[in-house]
Amino acid sequence: MDEKKELLILAIESSCDETAAAVVRNGRDVLSNVIFSQIDLHTVYGGVVPEIASRKHIEKINQVVEEALSRAGVALRRMDAIAVTYGPGLVGALLVGVSFAKALSFATGIPLIGVHHIEGHISANYIENKDLEPPFVCLVASGGHSHLVVVKDYGEYEIIGRTRDDAAGEAFDKVARAIGLGYPGGPKIDKLSREGNPEAIHFPRAKVSENEYDFSFSGLKSAVLNYLNSCQMKGEPVNAADVAASFQKAVIEVLVEHSLHAVQAYGFHKFAIAGGVASNTSLRAAFEAVCRKRQIQFYHPSPVLCTDNAAMIGAAGYYEYLKGVRSGYDLNAVPNLKLGER
Repeated sequence: MDEKKELLILAIESSCDETAAAVVRNGRDVLSNVIFSQIDLHTVYGGVVPEIASRKHIEKINQVVEEALSRAGVALRRMDAIAVTYGPGLVGALLVGVSFAKALSFATGIPLIGVHHIEGHISANYIENKDLEPPFVCLVASGGHSHLVVVKDYGEYEIIGRTRDDAAGEAFDKVARAIGLGYPGGPKIDKLSREGNPEAIHFPRAKVSENEYDFSFSGLKSAVLNYLNSCQMKGEPVNAADVAASFQKAVIEVLVEHSLHAVQAYGFHKFAIAGGVASNTSLRAAFEAVCRKRQIQFYHPSPVLCTDNAAMIGAAGYYEYLKGVRSGYDLNAVPNLKLGER
């Protein structure tokens, strides 16, 4: 297919608790990126309540899509394709976005493209870094995923490492809850850690013997909980900032060690991070330092593109469009969709 001078993708993302829509030009230029966050709704429950998330998506999706088109200053009829997240995620939340995108495609005749959510996170790097092209290694770290991925080409991936239990973001949320920070845990631990001593408590760093690139954060999470319980039983005070900083250091060391080992083992000089945990300031600083030292080009999206958003779905959808990928009206939500599956 000949690449158009200006190819516009309307993108929709509703995999969890953000209702998002964006207009992306040629896979790299964001004309609009509208996000309605439900964090305030779910904070009181200490995490995302799927039914509440789905209901709010239904209320907001039309408004968010209209606002994305308005901010971009282009009419719906100008779109070359409609890209939508169809997995993985919460099934009810995904269905809202998929159903809306299918209806819009059917009514307008604009082609429909189902996009993998994790592929979207990886593609966020193309928006922020215009010069980035495959191949490279990417660490995807979020509330539900910890993947170490070789990006062989656009839309072509090899997962070389994954979590055996808790994802990094999931561990952040559980530890944050345990020390009384509440939801969402990642940003709160990141902020509190700046006041603590990362050397105050030594927490374990797990290694998975079967695969040197795999992660395991369940033991680390349990070690933090055991430490807190031990302090409570002995009547000793707990310095929450020290706990947060020490826990965060343990997570970061494992993520950095495994990632850089993969980059060097595969002979690449380019490395990227993606996903919600990728917005962690200490993690970014650690990667920047080690990549500079080893002369590896380090890529990362800005914080707004690390969290769930539709611009990243538009970027991924663009490269799918160029490959001739089109989805039928039988496109359905796939909550446990694996990276690389179609």
